[in-house]
Formats: sequence, C-alpha cells, structure tokens
Amino acid sequence: MVTYTDSLESISASELYGFFDGWPNPPSPSVHLELLRNSYEIVLALDEQTGQVVGFVAAISDGVLSAYISFLEVLPAYQDQGVGQELMRRMLEKLQGLYMVDLLCDSELQNYYAQFGMRTANGMMLRNYDRQSGPKCVKETR
Repeated sequence: MVTYTDSLESISASELYGFFDGWPNPPSPSVHLELLRNSYEIVLALDEQTGQVVGFVAAISDGVLSAYISFLEVLPAYQDQGVGQELMRRMLEKLQGLYMVDLLCDSELQNYYAQFGMRTANGMMLRNYDRQSGPKCVKETR
C-alpha cells in the first residue's frame, strides 16, 4: 500500500534511489534530498511495507502569486497505479490559493496534466545538462 506525506522528518537519502529514470546524469540521492528540503512544497509517496519513497512532487514558489512544479517522479514499478495522479492532486490542493501554477513538460505528457485542469502554453527554457546531477558542493551521504 502507498501512503502520502509532506514531511521529510524520517526520510534519508537511502530512501531516494531509482529516481530520474533515463537521465544521463541523474542527481544523487543526497542531491535529491537537498532538492526536496529546498522546495516550497513537497508531497512524497511511500511504500508502507518498505518505507521506500516511490514517488514525489516538488514545487518552488514566491509564496505570493506563483509556483512552478519542478518535478513529478514515480518509480517505474509504481507507475500506472494512480500514484502520480494522487501526488499532483495533493500538490495542486496545496497551491490552490496562488494565482498561477506552471510546469514544463514534453508534448506527449500534456494530456496527462490536462486532467488536472492545466492548459497548454508556450514557454522557453535553458538547460545546462553538464549540471544535471546537481552542484558539485553537495556531499554524497547514505
């Protein structure tokens, strides 16, 4: 069974393995934990039996008008079970008082996000793929 939390209280880097599937330079679990700690809002999906984090959604915000959902990830073994939908539902509930909530996604994912009332828009982005794994100053801890 999957449970949900917005607390990092009992989460360590060792519970964050397997994310960023397909990334050539994925962030380490330690960088992933820092990402979660520094987010405005998070929701985690936990496998109740193992305690493993199996999904997460993170948002950054100015806390006044706008938020950006920076990540929605579900481990491959837990996909197509409604975990991502529940993570998004909970995150959008947390952000409902803001004027705008944005995210960037590939065009093949636009229908997925449309189910949450999100609309297609044009945008711009810059990616420094040599920094994809995160800053070099974050130490790996287990």
